[in-house]
Amino acid sequence: MALSNSQQTPSKVDECKLPTTHSLSIVMPAHNEEVAIAETLHAVVDAVSTWVPDYEVIVVNDGSKDSTRSIVEEIAGSNPHVQLVNHPANQGYGAALVSGFEVCSKDLVLFMDSDGQFDIHDLERFFPYIDAYDAVLGYRVQRQDTWMRKLNAWGWKMLVRLVFGLRVRDIDCAFKLYRGQFFREQQLETRGAMINTEILYKFTRAGYTYTQLGVCHLPRRGGRATGARLSVIARAFGEMFTYAWKWRRKETHHGLK
Repeated sequence: MALSNSQQTPSKVDECKLPTTHSLSIVMPAHNEEVAIAETLHAVVDAVSTWVPDYEVIVVNDGSKDSTRSIVEEIAGSNPHVQLVNHPANQGYGAALVSGFEVCSKDLVLFMDSDGQFDIHDLERFFPYIDAYDAVLGYRVQRQDTWMRKLNAWGWKMLVRLVFGLRVRDIDCAFKLYRGQFFREQQLETRGAMINTEILYKFTRAGYTYTQLGVCHLPRRGGRATGARLSVIARAFGEMFTYAWKWRRKETHHGLK
């Protein structure tokens, strides 16, 4: 489902033109990110407001126990482009993304983490590709994580490739740009760390196209990563095997291969 060629890529020579004419929603899940959330959010708004004619930034507070919610509320109170979606209790990374997708209203949807490990300025390089592809997927260059997290990520990627046939360089990189139409058409079912796999599985099965670009990955400014917790890993494996069986059965029922 490649996009129409009627939309021309903006010229980089003419600095008077914006890098895209599309409107943009940015979804930022946040869980106990009081150290980084304000700086990250301000950086996003400052950059995107110069690139995009119409945008919204949706921060999903996923049951934070620190001051993440109050920080975002204060920023949203002075900037109508910023919205807060609040989960009173922690529901998981996938649930936070889905809550954000449900309120997105713009042409394009970027999701990125709130912990300051991604540089929003990488997004400007994505725009020229979004008229030729339905998504631009970031992959982390020189990933700034522990060797254990890198090993876990590699193992997960290999398992996803085996079970779902997805050959993506960085399946869980939290810096991806999609056409918003996809999230309005598809019902997402997983609510944990399986969410990226589900999105890309349904995305490719629906015939959408993507390209991949390297993005900067920076050290965490603070807070704690939760992706390596045993409860998170167990939930991801549980969802993987539950939904792999369900989706394969559904496709077989409908005569798909």
